[in-house]
Amino acid sequence: MNEIFVEKFGGASINDAKSLRNVVEILEKEDKKRVIVFSAMGKTTNSLESLINDFYSSKQINFSILSLIKDFHFNICNELIKDKTKLSELDKIFNLIPKLLEENTNSDYNRLYDSIVVFGELISTKIISLYFDSISFSHKLLDARELIHTNSKFRNADIDWEMTNHEINKEISKYINQYNTIITQGFIGSDYNNHSTTLGREGSDFSAAILAHCLDAKSMTIWKDVPGLLNADPKKFANTIKFESIPFRSAIELSYYGASIIHPKTIKPLENKNIPLYVKSFLDYNAPGTIICKCDEINPLVPSYIFKDNQVLVSITPKDFSFIAESNISHIFSLFDKNGIKINLMQNSALSFSVCFDENGGLSKLIDELRIEYRVKYNQGLRLITIRHYKEEEISKLIENKEVLIEQRSRITAQYLISN
Repeated sequence: MNEIFVEKFGGASINDAKSLRNVVEILEKEDKKRVIVFSAMGKTTNSLESLINDFYSSKQINFSILSLIKDFHFNICNELIKDKTKLSELDKIFNLIPKLLEENTNSDYNRLYDSIVVFGELISTKIISLYFDSISFSHKLLDARELIHTNSKFRNADIDWEMTNHEINKEISKYINQYNTIITQGFIGSDYNNHSTTLGREGSDFSAAILAHCLDAKSMTIWKDVPGLLNADPKKFANTIKFESIPFRSAIELSYYGASIIHPKTIKPLENKNIPLYVKSFLDYNAPGTIICKCDEINPLVPSYIFKDNQVLVSITPKDFSFIAESNISHIFSLFDKNGIKINLMQNSALSFSVCFDENGGLSKLIDELRIEYRVKYNQGLRLITIRHYKEEEISKLIENKEVLIEQRSRITAQYLISN
């Protein structure tokens, strides 16, 4: 097969007509074989979630939300596509949404969610394909649900890599010689019963990585609204520094600690085949951005600062004041897993086990289940600060006049759980 490049454009890069024209400018800069993954436009996923939640609680379709979603997309089309008869194809997709909701008889929220939220990506790629047709930009639109195959773990499906690899290579090889550009959807797949599934957090990035891995891509590029990967959140730090290059493993570590970087499940398939990942700005597409690759060290080697707010600290003690042992910890972990809670930091002593995690709707249920066998205390509204490649003077500034509830350090990483 030809040398292939995989690229991904997120919602912010395609949220209006001007943005889509900018995408074409980027693509026309280089003549190469591309497979491009697109997200839903703008905040469409959030709007579809509102529609789903309304329907799930009331069993009524909120047509006002649906109208807002439709108006948003048709306004973009009206700016880009002169032949309005082509928009009937888009109407057909929109008409499926209420039809699927009306036919829904399943009480499984996650399955309902996946059946509807996928329309964000299906609509965006249909609009992009219609626009490309209108300007004679050669391309082929493929349905990602025929490429990416998963189990039935709705909202966070696991990939069937063997089947996915086979289908991707079969379908892409059909069209890659005829079309320089193949477009498809991020975030979505299908299970063995052809039910729509979604891939969880950062699912569109992961979709692109799956395609790159299966196609042995030359590289993968994610187009974002930032100049590359930064050492801190620019909303919290005035003077951020852009990384020129980051080793795969360092990027995974930063992501694990909560950096607004690339999700580890995106990086791993690329690392396994040594496929470089570029993070570039669609606002300044000639700038070099950041490369995540097989290299020795972060460049430049500066501290990285990661803040996670809305943290909960739970401290757990056996009711009979016995020691915390492996069996206790195993049971505690099983309750966290059951409630879908990811642990960000933990610390244990002879008599207690303390855990820090993101606050979510499962907190009260978790506390009730823990209290069956343990004494439980908890604090809410905390902040977890993580510094990679830390310097003592910087730590002092960050925790000055703060109550530190937990402190942990290794040779590279320092973490502080503080009250805001």
